[in-house]
Amino acid sequence: MSTTTDTESSIRVPGTSSRFLDPIGPHYHGQGRLRYLTGGSGAPLVMLHTVRTQAEHFRHVIPLVQQRYTVYALDLPGMGYSEIVPGASYQEPAMRAAVKRLITQLDLHDVTLLGESMGAALALTAAADLPDRVRRVVAVNAYDYAGGIARSSLLARLIITGVITPGVGRMLAPLEPKPVMRAILTGGLVDSAALGEDYLNELLKVGRRPGYPAVARAVYRNLPSLVAARASYPRVNAPVHLVYGEKDWSRPSDRQANRRLMPGAEFTELARAGHFIALERPDVPGDLLNSVA
Repeated sequence: MSTTTDTESSIRVPGTSSRFLDPIGPHYHGQGRLRYLTGGSGAPLVMLHTVRTQAEHFRHVIPLVQQRYTVYALDLPGMGYSEIVPGASYQEPAMRAAVKRLITQLDLHDVTLLGESMGAALALTAAADLPDRVRRVVAVNAYDYAGGIARSSLLARLIITGVITPGVGRMLAPLEPKPVMRAILTGGLVDSAALGEDYLNELLKVGRRPGYPAVARAVYRNLPSLVAARASYPRVNAPVHLVYGEKDWSRPSDRQANRRLMPGAEFTELARAGHFIALERPDVPGDLLNSVA
């Protein structure tokens, strides 16, 4: 019987292995070790997850594309099994720097970026900064508007408001009862069955890592920086495909605002889908990616 530790995911994605990227050189001073999943063959595909999740968020997408791409599914700084650095910034520019570090330190070229939610915003801003390395961006339910997850339900709004409140937030952040975590995540799904019990358990395990509550709190508090980062979108030269679930937390006005910032972007709105398309409709990003591989 297999066993796992606090530094190893309980979820196995066939055909992938877990690797770590150490910060090398003075340019990366103060940055932590990054963990990523990799596997497959072909041009590089970098996958970027969302708030309070990790690389295994793409567990159902990876098998659909790894015959045509070499996948690099990143645990963003402090999340998943990437190093938690005390006092680190979780503002958008710092998280974008980690994405760029993965790409440049591994010397990846002709890169396709797939991001969901916060990861979609980071895919777009990283593409703006690395025009000579990024080939294409698929941005799913970009999380770049005020409110965000607080729009999903009254429970989510109460929890997130409490977690970011000075003083009391430090006490609330470590408290993640399983039913509450399930309710918040299923608030981003049309099909609640798409949240697998093993994935929920994995996220709860990661949440018990020493220092993780402070990371989660910092990420939630710094989500406004994702809104400000929209100013970078017009600088994206690579082809962009914007994908939104019909029931995503973004409003039609948010989606149209991004279309105006990137008038050349392709646009898909998926009926009967919510915020976490990688969980409930992995075939959609899979098909989009394979069609242009």
